[in-house]
This record gives sequence, C-alpha cells and structure tokens, in this order.
Amino acid sequence: MSSETPTESPAVPTENTMSPEIPDVEGKVQSSDNPVERREAGSDKEECLEPMSKRQRKKLLKQKQWEEQKDLRRQKRKEKRQKRKLERQSKLDSNNEGNDRKRMRREVVPSTLRLIVDCSFDDLMVLKDVKKLHKQIQRCYAENRKAFHPVQFYLTSHGGQLKSNMNENDKGWVNWKDIQIRTEHYSELIKKEDLVYLTSDSPDVLSELDEKKAYVIGGLVDHNHHKGITYKKAVEQGIGHAQLPLGNFVKMNSRKVLAVNHVFEIILAYLEKRDWKEAFFSVLPQRKGAVPLGEANDPSKHTLSGKEDEDDDSDGN
Repeated sequence: MSSETPTESPAVPTENTMSPEIPDVEGKVQSSDNPVERREAGSDKEECLEPMSKRQRKKLLKQKQWEEQKDLRRQKRKEKRQKRKLERQSKLDSNNEGNDRKRMRREVVPSTLRLIVDCSFDDLMVLKDVKKLHKQIQRCYAENRKAFHPVQFYLTSHGGQLKSNMNENDKGWVNWKDIQIRTEHYSELIKKEDLVYLTSDSPDVLSELDEKKAYVIGGLVDHNHHKGITYKKAVEQGIGHAQLPLGNFVKMNSRKVLAVNHVFEIILAYLEKRDWKEAFFSVLPQRKGAVPLGEANDPSKHTLSGKEDEDDDSDGN
C-alpha cells in the first residue's frame, strides 16, 4: 500500500477563471449606459417637438422677410448709388457756379459815395413805425452787401427806440460789416460842404450823383404826418439838398415820397446802370403804379419790372 498522497490537479489560474466574466461586467456596464443615452436622445426629440415661443416665431418671420426682400434691397442700394452720383454732380455744378459768383464778386468796385440814414427822428415815431424803419434799414444793408458798387453806408444818431428794437429783434446787427453805426449826428462826422439831404420837397433836382458827396436819407416813417420836415432841417442847417429826378421819368399814382430802402436801392441801381429811368423801374414797387412818363395813357405799356413791395405803407423822406 502506497503512502504517497495523491497529487492534486494543477489549479486553474485565477486570471483564466475571471477573464470570461469581464466581458459580462463590461457588457453590464455598457448595457447600463444605453438607457441614459436613449433617455437623452428622447429628451432632444421632445424639445424639438415643443411649440415655439412668440419670440422665436418673430425671429423666423424676420429671417423669411429678409430673404424675400433681398432683390428689393439690392435695387434700393443701386438707386442710392445713383442718387449719390447725381448729388456729387450737382455739388460740382454748384461749386462751378460759386466760382463764377466769386469771379463776379471780385469785379465789385466799391463807390466812394457816402449814403447816410439819419435816425434823429426817433421821438416822432410810434413803436410800430420804428419797427418798419428797422425793417427798411435791414433791406438797405442787405442790398448794399450784394451791390456791384456798394456805398459807404452810415447810420447816424442811432439810439432810442430803434436801438432797443434792434437789440430785441436783431441782435446780430452788432456784427454787421461795411457799415458805420454811430450815435453822433451826421454833422459831427461829415464836413458841411459834402452833405446833401435827399428830400422830395427840395426845389433842386439831381441830374448826376457826385461820389465825393455824402447823401442823407431821412430815417422817418411818418405816413405824411410831418410834411417837409427833412427839407426844413436841411435849410436850417445850411446844408445842400435835392430830390431824385423821379418826375422827369416816372408818372406815379401815389405820392412821390419813397421809403428809405427804395431811395437807397435807387442810388445803388443808378451807380450800376448810370441811367435814372432804369434805376427807378428796377426798384419801384408795383403798388406805386409807376409808368414811364409819356406812356401814362397807353395801357399796353404799363408793365412795371420793379419789385413787389414787401414793406407796409412807410415813407422815408
């Protein structure tokens, strides 16, 4: 009888015994992951199927409109380019015209003639008439600035109601150019022998303008309440006086007394044209009913080329 203990069969390595189980474990893990993925996928589908919000619908609608209007936007851009091109061309043409005006402006030759608006009648006018005078002075200033032969423009005895009205309604007057606005009386600024008061009551009639002289226009809007006051003033001061040769060329339906700016503009027109008749008819307002002398009875020749009167019934001298 043998005493040897029967040999045990070799043990199967644990690795071999465990390896078949690994795929199962992995398979279990993998199989445990799949439901999560499926749930996520399912949730995505649920989100897609959810109704859109009002904001989303508006966004989609705008996008659709944007696509549909693509051709329209292209056409508008084309039109805008053409418009800019035309504007550039127009600007170029305007610049050329501006250069022409500048060339014309360089041809301007200032006159040595002095033209004075005498504002010493302030206390004879009510505020309404002072405002009319202010308006007429503004016209004088504007016309002189653009004249071919601008005069040496003076406002004298400036103060009182007129100055207050200008301060209130036309503050820019303090920056006016090519004008002397003085508080002094004209007799303190100009030599007596150079002064000529323009008044319709003077027996003397101007035939020519002497550019060495200083012509005075009465700054008075009086509606004929103070007849002959400027003539009397000239006589009292011993200075020259004269009237424009209106009666030699013009027949008028109204009085021969003209507004301050009309007298001023006629002087400017004469300096340019050197013709009294042309000067009168380029300035006189149509309401004056002016016709050339000798043609008063011929209706076919009653056309007046002068300006429409923008002033109220206001008389200067």
